[in-house]
Amino acid sequence: MPKSKRLLALMMTVNRKRKFTVKELAQEFEVSSRTILRDLQELSELGVPLYSEVGPHGGYQVLNERILPPIAFTEEEAIAIFFACHALRHYACLPFKTEASSALSKFYNYMSGDVRDRIDQMKNRVDFITPSRHSESPHLSILLDGAIDQKVILIEYESREGIASREIQPIGIYASNGLWYCPAYCFLRGDIRVFRCDRMHSAVHASDSSSKPIDLRHVHLGNREALNKAEEEEAILHVELSKEGVQKCEAELWAGSKLHFNNDGTGWLEGNIGKSDIPFFAKFVLGLGNEATVKSPPQLVDAMKEMMAKIMAKYNFE
Repeated sequence: MPKSKRLLALMMTVNRKRKFTVKELAQEFEVSSRTILRDLQELSELGVPLYSEVGPHGGYQVLNERILPPIAFTEEEAIAIFFACHALRHYACLPFKTEASSALSKFYNYMSGDVRDRIDQMKNRVDFITPSRHSESPHLSILLDGAIDQKVILIEYESREGIASREIQPIGIYASNGLWYCPAYCFLRGDIRVFRCDRMHSAVHASDSSSKPIDLRHVHLGNREALNKAEEEEAILHVELSKEGVQKCEAELWAGSKLHFNNDGTGWLEGNIGKSDIPFFAKFVLGLGNEATVKSPPQLVDAMKEMMAKIMAKYNFE
């Protein structure tokens, strides 16, 4: 086997084994132990994080950071991946910000000069605008880990009532209009709630909690409403929308399953909503102004009237 192919195969083998001895690799590749030692030295110089242990039970092991084998990208594929990472720069907080920045640098620095020139020209021609936010969400990584590993997270959360401790089991995290959100099972409320990540003052693994993790492996960002309590009282939402109203609703992540379209570009919002969500929808529909007309539920109309009355009183309108 040519040396270049052997090094590539060796890189994939050590990533798979994680822990191994020189003798094991020598037998597998049918070369001498001295050859394997030289190959491991070259892999180490290429950046494969190898660690050696001496003694009768020693050997080599790969540290936590796995190194992927070389992947052949076309020029267009490399540019697409570059701009996928580049688009995230508007977010002040990311669950993998350091890694994304490192990957971006590697893609850029290892490209040929003409490809880098093309990227430099495209930077000012294409962008993915996200509203700038001053609030930070420093706990994204632990929330994402909690969702993946099915762990209970203890958070200090700021709401209208003040700051209080909550035990949650995250389902995932998502970004919308520059803000991060975490749908999670709330052990206090007994159902799924959506938490603003920038309102979390702290987040730690609740290792000594009396709340045991529940099996949420079947619940994800696309079907999280499935776990809501069936006994929660619901109402039927129906809101007629103008063309502009439809366009504004298209920018809302939650509206995807409730938004319907007419041939002329107008549309409507329709679907079941929890009674506890009526204040949210009242505030949203008021923001649409004359571009929306509520048909049901009547509780939503009442909530909007109450909000408008408070606004009128604030400015001394009768």
